[in-house]
Amino acid sequence: MFLEFTYFQAVIIGFIQGITELFPISSLGHAILIPAWLGGTFKDFISEENQTYLLISIAMHLASSVALFLVFRKRWSNLILGSIRALKVRNFQNTQFKVLSYIVIATIPVGVLGLAFDDYFQNIFGKPEFSAVFLTINGLILIGAERLSRRDVAHELPDSDAEIDHRVNVKRSVVIGFGQSLALFAGISRFGVTMSSGLLSKLNHSVASDFAFLLSLPVILGASIVKLPQLFTTEANQLIGQIAVGSIVSFICTYISVTFLVRWFKTRTLYPFAIYCLIFGILSLLRFA
Repeated sequence: MFLEFTYFQAVIIGFIQGITELFPISSLGHAILIPAWLGGTFKDFISEENQTYLLISIAMHLASSVALFLVFRKRWSNLILGSIRALKVRNFQNTQFKVLSYIVIATIPVGVLGLAFDDYFQNIFGKPEFSAVFLTINGLILIGAERLSRRDVAHELPDSDAEIDHRVNVKRSVVIGFGQSLALFAGISRFGVTMSSGLLSKLNHSVASDFAFLLSLPVILGASIVKLPQLFTTEANQLIGQIAVGSIVSFICTYISVTFLVRWFKTRTLYPFAIYCLIFGILSLLRFA
């Protein structure tokens, strides 16, 4: 049975998606837990039997990716154009070429695992008890990364392609890529676990967050390319207006949140977000388990 999804609900989901996408607190986890806490028809709509909600979430993720690209548009332009020039002259030590290669390498694990276990992740999507568990685990991951990296790496301010080139390598890219794959579970933050993997690989906070920001874009775009055509071949095509409104809200909120976080992670830690995830995750676990 087709369930109603109102414009007001679309605004709420767009706001949740935009604010939480790049905060290390899991946008998908919140997109499930907050409606579950609100209850009523909203909770019914996110149920695992209703795959329309997954498509709506992916559409709003795509809006976030557009905002993310705009914030880093100069970086992406330099990376792409620099890599093209490097290929023409076969200069494989070019900084832009190496950084873009690291991004591609780190994206491969999540792409392969996402496709291989797609049915499993869809089956547990929409179950608030699972999201509560994974959000709690997310908090523990953030705390663990900070504690284990605290004595190894000091905070440093520079964040540029040159810094990533200097500090990241193929091995670290693979490790960070597999770490990023944990975000396939709704409740594990993609940005949070990617940055945590970077910290555990001996990157400083500035470079770890910078690399995590860049890695967010290809994963979101890849999921959108694979899934979004279903918007026009399923019941979701009846909700295009609501999805458009929610996506606009998601875009605006993502742009604001990213510009804030870029400054935050220059000198600050993951601890406040970790504590929040533990509190909200445990409360949700008690509520829905």
